[in-house]
Amino acid sequence: MDFDLQFAPACLDDVPALVELINSAYRGESSRAGWTTEADLLDGKRTDAAELSGLLKRTDSLLIACKAGAVAVGSVHLQRVDADVHIGMLAVSPPLQGGGIGKRLLHAAETQAQNLWPLQRFLMFVIPCRSELIDYYRRRGYRATGTFKPFPVQPQLWRAKVEGLSLEMLEKTVADRPG
Repeated sequence: MDFDLQFAPACLDDVPALVELINSAYRGESSRAGWTTEADLLDGKRTDAAELSGLLKRTDSLLIACKAGAVAVGSVHLQRVDADVHIGMLAVSPPLQGGGIGKRLLHAAETQAQNLWPLQRFLMFVIPCRSELIDYYRRRGYRATGTFKPFPVQPQLWRAKVEGLSLEMLEKTVADRPG
């Protein structure tokens, strides 16, 4: 897909559209139009306006909106923790998935993080049974660390449909990232 995409820090005015976008990419029937769905694993929402608004107010956090014209088609959250940047909530509109937007968005996020903060590593946490997603991140230079943590419990937003969900940490050092 050949879109003229703009990547910019999100603002409070972007929150409603980003909540809708992120939830549509992760959960519910709409997410099944893409390949990144968690609909078989989790019920409920991935995020809400309160969470995104809170992230926008933090100095160690950046939410990037990816827009085609005035329409949000993707987003990603960066959270600085010491010399690491945690990458999360990477979302692309389900009908547009598979066309390279996610790759461009991830690259823009890594570049923005390096421009903002001194850092050594990019980290992300992925549900280990999502092998197609882990393979996608491997192709982007991330590698499994063998470090796992329990899947977070947020009953006000979601509930697990399967037992024993966890998250595996993937990493990419800044030195491994092409310029």
